[in-house]
Amino acid sequence: MLVDGYDQLGTMVTFYHHPYYKEHLEALGYAKSTDWVEFRMTIPESLPEKYMRYSNLLLEKYNLRVRKYTRREIKKYGVGHKLFHLINKTYCELYGYSELSERQIDQYVKLYLGLLDLNLVSFIVDSNEDIVAFGVMIPSMSRALQKANGKYLPFGWYHLVKALVFKKTDTVDMLLIAVHPDYRKQGLPALVIQDLHPRLRKFGFKWCESNPELEDNVKVQNLWSLFDPVQHKRRRVYSKNL
Repeated sequence: MLVDGYDQLGTMVTFYHHPYYKEHLEALGYAKSTDWVEFRMTIPESLPEKYMRYSNLLLEKYNLRVRKYTRREIKKYGVGHKLFHLINKTYCELYGYSELSERQIDQYVKLYLGLLDLNLVSFIVDSNEDIVAFGVMIPSMSRALQKANGKYLPFGWYHLVKALVFKKTDTVDMLLIAVHPDYRKQGLPALVIQDLHPRLRKFGFKWCESNPELEDNVKVQNLWSLFDPVQHKRRRVYSKNL
C-alpha cells in the first residue's frame, strides 16, 4: 500500500491509500517486508552522445536490432504471447510475482494489446528474430480518468480517447519493461530508451512516470540518472508472524 506521496497523482495501474491505512496495520503489529519506489522524470531534448554510442555498441556486440511490428505482424507471429512469456522469465525471481498462466496470457492479449500505440512500444530482437527485450509506454490516463469521474458514458470516453489517442497530456507512463535473463546485465534497457526517446519528444511529452520498482533494484534505477529523477511515491508490503 501507499506509504509516502499521498499528495502525488497516481498512475492508472496503481492504487491510492489514505495515511491511516498503514497506521492501522502498524498498530496491529505488522512491519515492513519490502518497498517499491516510484520516480517522476524529465524527458530531455536529446540523449548524450556517450549514451547513443553505448547503445549502438550493444546492438553491434550482441547482433541485436530494433524491430518494428505492424498490428498484422503482431497477430501473425503471436507477439503478444511472446511478450508475456518474456515477462514471466524476467519477473519470476522478483518478490511477490506469480507467473501468468496461458489462460491469463490469452485474456491479457485480448484485453490490452489492441489498445497499445505501437509508436510507444519498442522491441529488441536477436539474430533469430527472438524478442530479448521490450518496453511499453502509454500516455498518462490519470487526469483523463479524473475528468471522466469513473464513468465511460455518456462523455467519459471523450477524455480517455483524448489522452490515449491524441496524447493531450504532458506525461507518459512506463507500463512495462522486460529483458531476457541471458541479457540481464548487458544494459538492454538503454536500447529501448534510445528507440522511444525521439517519439516521446515528437508527441510533446515532458515528463515520465516510472511506476513501482523494488527499492533494491538499483540497476534499473541507475538508468534514470539522465532524466533528473525525483522519487516521489513509496509503496510497502507489510508482514507479521502469526
